[in-house]
Amino acid sequence: MATALASGLNAIPAAHGAIYPIPDPDGFYAPPGNLGDYAPGDVINSRVVPAPGFPGATVWQLLFRSTNSAAAPIAAVTTLIVPPGGGARPLVSYQPFVNSLGLQCAPSHSLFDGTLQEAPALNLLLARGWAVAVPDHLGPTSAYGAARMGGQITLDGIRAAKRFAPAGLGGSPVGLAGYSGGAMSTGFAAVLAPEYAPELPLVGVAMGGVPVNPGKLALQVGNTPHPLFGLGFAVAVGLEREYPGQMDLDDGLSPAGFALRSQIANACVQEIINAGAGHSIGEMFRPGMEADATNIRILHDNSLEIHPGVPRVPVYQWHGGSDQVPLDLAQRTAGRYCASGARVQFDVIPGADHGTAIFPGAANAAGYLSDRFAGIPAPSNC
Repeated sequence: MATALASGLNAIPAAHGAIYPIPDPDGFYAPPGNLGDYAPGDVINSRVVPAPGFPGATVWQLLFRSTNSAAAPIAAVTTLIVPPGGGARPLVSYQPFVNSLGLQCAPSHSLFDGTLQEAPALNLLLARGWAVAVPDHLGPTSAYGAARMGGQITLDGIRAAKRFAPAGLGGSPVGLAGYSGGAMSTGFAAVLAPEYAPELPLVGVAMGGVPVNPGKLALQVGNTPHPLFGLGFAVAVGLEREYPGQMDLDDGLSPAGFALRSQIANACVQEIINAGAGHSIGEMFRPGMEADATNIRILHDNSLEIHPGVPRVPVYQWHGGSDQVPLDLAQRTAGRYCASGARVQFDVIPGADHGTAIFPGAANAAGYLSDRFAGIPAPSNC
């Protein structure tokens, strides 16, 4: 089967160099010419959008200034959902597991077209009276895998929501939440906040199924055909976009790898999974790619396991006991946070894999954040 699939990939014309997504045709996403004049988190543009999936809520989309991995200004978008009723309310920034390379897959689109799996669950947060911000945390080129940038976008999206006067969230306490690919950005937001956005009143973080080191995950899969190989391959494609002139896949791709990169350049998560299912590193890359010093540095820059920062707010973390994403790496990283003084509650969901661990952990996460908003001391099983 893998050979047949590879033959199909070889039929796709190979493109060389980083492939960027088709630009969003909606002019709302376009950065202004004076983007550098804005401070991180400043609101550049806003609009109200219809949202029948969130009954009674007012929904804005905010274009704001953030920063990419090269410390250059970028324009990013967050979708801010505020339930009915006035008064002070908490704000949760929720980072979905987008895991995609096409801009049409971003939450600001997929929240409303039925393709974001987590969208209905946001109503459980809104029912508590919380406002919810959902950032396009993969950035303006859908650079999947660039988790450090995702953390910066998340923090700047919170700044934007709090600075946006019509929402009335200036005094709101803030929680962070996300699962899987969304947890990568959530985790980086937590560890970057003390230096990048120390003014934000973060009270708690809830994250599950965290791939704390995508590079190690790829190496563990090795040359064994894997049903989720496409997601690991998409991380390389996304990082090549985010680090132009540094990460260059051309020297490492096989003919089938060139074809797969072209095939998924504008794909959403399920298309990526389908295209890569049953393939392996050895099929798509030439030997030695994993040892390239620049590639290793970039992967480390976006690895929570490697990043020296630690959260300064309480953390609830959960993971399936049978998760395909390594449990031991997540536990070791949480242990390092504990050793640095963080309060961490780490729950293992017995027998759950990466898909089935989502919902039991998410229910616990909502309760955990509710207690943090109420000022209840955080538990810890460090």
